[in-house]
Amino acid sequence: MSLQDAAEPVLDMLDRTFVECSALGFQSVVTSVMAIACYVLWQRQRGDYFLTWAMAWSVYVVRLACMSAFLVRRDMVWLFLHQAATSISALLLLAAALQMSRGFKLRPVHALAIPLSVAWAWITIYGMGSMLVAGISAVVLLASVTIWTGVVFWRERDRVSSGAAPVLAGAFILWGLHHLDYPLLRGFGAAVLYGVFADVLFLFAIGLGLLFVVLGKERDRLAARTTELEQLTRLMLRVQEDERRRIAQELHDEAGQVLTAVKIELELEGKREAGAMVGRALSQVRDLSNLLRPSVLDDLGLIPALRALADDFSMRTRIAVTLDLEGANRRLPPDVEVVIYRVVQEALTNVARHARATEAHVRILGDDREVHLLVDDNGRGAADDASPHMGWLGMRERVTALGGRLAIDKSAAGGVRLDARMPIGEMS
Repeated sequence: MSLQDAAEPVLDMLDRTFVECSALGFQSVVTSVMAIACYVLWQRQRGDYFLTWAMAWSVYVVRLACMSAFLVRRDMVWLFLHQAATSISALLLLAAALQMSRGFKLRPVHALAIPLSVAWAWITIYGMGSMLVAGISAVVLLASVTIWTGVVFWRERDRVSSGAAPVLAGAFILWGLHHLDYPLLRGFGAAVLYGVFADVLFLFAIGLGLLFVVLGKERDRLAARTTELEQLTRLMLRVQEDERRRIAQELHDEAGQVLTAVKIELELEGKREAGAMVGRALSQVRDLSNLLRPSVLDDLGLIPALRALADDFSMRTRIAVTLDLEGANRRLPPDVEVVIYRVVQEALTNVARHARATEAHVRILGDDREVHLLVDDNGRGAADDASPHMGWLGMRERVTALGGRLAIDKSAAGGVRLDARMPIGEMS
């Protein structure tokens, strides 16, 4: 046998070891990215399970490094460290799943699992001296705990949002089943490329599941924040209306009565010019009181209030206003009536200020679930303005605070159409 023939098996083994260690190195990079990502998420979101996941993936990187060292050195100490890291990483992955789904809390007593895992690895490697027992025990532990982790996620799929639980459950269960092929399909260190390829695929799937977890948390947080803002907006609008009502009442009862008395006194004394001036001031006070909060809205309801608003608007602006109030024939919830009145009031104000219209049409439709408000004009189409003013924003804020929606578009007459829909079924 030539020297070249004798060296070929050694070179082949060195080439295979290099390729396998390179594959394990790539898997270590992917797993390290997972560990870093989980640590960053823990810092930003403070979810304890993210920190546990970061620890689990870090220990898993150590496991891969020990496997690479064993393939190169064939020293039993690396196999022992590999066995210990396998057990610890598996237990940490399970703990992270329990933390996320059940609020599981890591306690000092749970740290006993680490020395127990190390002790068992020592017994199998050095006590029994059997690679078969060591390999099978590690594989069974890693597979069973990984599958258990997947089962935990599957049971909690209704509580973990954004589809994260099914993705994580499937990835962990399949990954656990994949671990079982270590003793069935290859001896330790053989066909590492196949194992690395499968492991990386499962790692990507688990990373996708973690992304879903983050998106679900952010979505829930945004939804909660939106709900809080809507409740705050409704409260502010209610407080605003109550304050307007109080001020309007004070103007009507106090200032109005005083001015009326002064006007009567001046007229009795023959000072008609002064009385006329006080009369104009009294009229302005009444107009201001009605603008702040029309008493007819509280006393008689929405339809008389809208008719009074339309008559006053037409008289002041010479813009004809037609009303079709079929959907308001019955008393609506007070919050809804106030919003409808304010939206119509602001819409007509915009018609007078911006539309250059000669006609406006107010229509209210609806059923037991929602009320539909339409305000059209035949003006120049102010909806083309790309920067909505405070009036439009205020109307939208009022409508959305009730859980409704408001749209602004061109009307059939060429002007602006305001389209608002508000739920009434659950209002009180």
